[in-house]
Amino acid sequence: LSVPEKPRVVSLYGSYAEAWLLAGGQVVGVTQDAIDERNLDLPQETSVVGSVKEPNVEEIIALEPDLVILSSDIAAQVDLQDTLETAGLSCAYYRVDTFEDYDFMMQLYCAVTGRDDLYQTNVTQVADQIAQVKDTAANAETHSNVLLIRAFSTGIKAKTDDELAGVILNELGAHNIADDHPSMLEDLSLEEVISADPDYIFVTTMGDEQKALDYLDSLIAENPAWSELTAVKENHYVVLPKDLFHYKPNNRWGESYEYLAEILYPSLFQS
Repeated sequence: LSVPEKPRVVSLYGSYAEAWLLAGGQVVGVTQDAIDERNLDLPQETSVVGSVKEPNVEEIIALEPDLVILSSDIAAQVDLQDTLETAGLSCAYYRVDTFEDYDFMMQLYCAVTGRDDLYQTNVTQVADQIAQVKDTAANAETHSNVLLIRAFSTGIKAKTDDELAGVILNELGAHNIADDHPSMLEDLSLEEVISADPDYIFVTTMGDEQKALDYLDSLIAENPAWSELTAVKENHYVVLPKDLFHYKPNNRWGESYEYLAEILYPSLFQS
C-alpha cells in the first residue's frame, strides 16, 4: 500500500477496523458495526460513515482519508471503488474467511504501520496457538460427523468450508455431512439431516440472533423426529458465539480453534 507514514484511514467493516487498530493504526471513520458489534474503543471524534451495506460515500470523501479499507465480499462496497478512486482515494479490499487471510491482511497493515512487534503479538503468537490445537486434535482416535447450519430469521442453510467455522471444523478432522449432500447448501431438509444423523450440530446466526434461533426452533418443533437425533440427545447441539464465529475473530482466532476442539475432543483438551 502506498500511503503516508500515519495515514488517515476509513474502514467500512468493523473487523477490518479492529485489525487495523491491532496493527497500531488509527481510524478517522468507521461503519456502525464497529461500534454496535465490535464495541471498538474509538476516540469521540471518530466519524460513523453509514453501515456496512449502506456506506455514505459523501461522508467518506469529506473525511479526506489516505486509505479506505473495504470488503470485497459486500456488493455495495465493491460498487464504491470507481467513485472513491475517481475522488483520488486509495482503496484496499479484503476478504477474510481463514486465519491465513487474516495473516495476509495483517502483514500489509503492519508493513504500513511499521509495527512488526504487533504482528508478532497478534498473528505469530496466534498461529502458534492454532498449531498447538491442531497438533493435539490430530491425536484423536475417531472423528465426528458434523452439520454446520447458518440460521436467518427467514431460513436456514447448511454451510461447509465457505464459512470460517466450516474451515476450522475441517482442519480439526471433523466430517461435514453437507459435503455428502450438496442440496443442503441451497435448501436444508430436516429429513436429510435425520437420515445422516450427525454427531454434532453447530449453528451460526445472521442478523438478529434471537429471531434466527426462533425460526430454527419453529422448524424443529414441527418435526418431532429432530429430538431423536444423536446430536440433540447427547447435548451436542451448539449455537456458536458470534464474536468467534460470525465476526472475524482477528487476534482471537486461536480461541475459535480451541472452542471447537474442546467440544469435538473433550478428553484431549481437559484442562
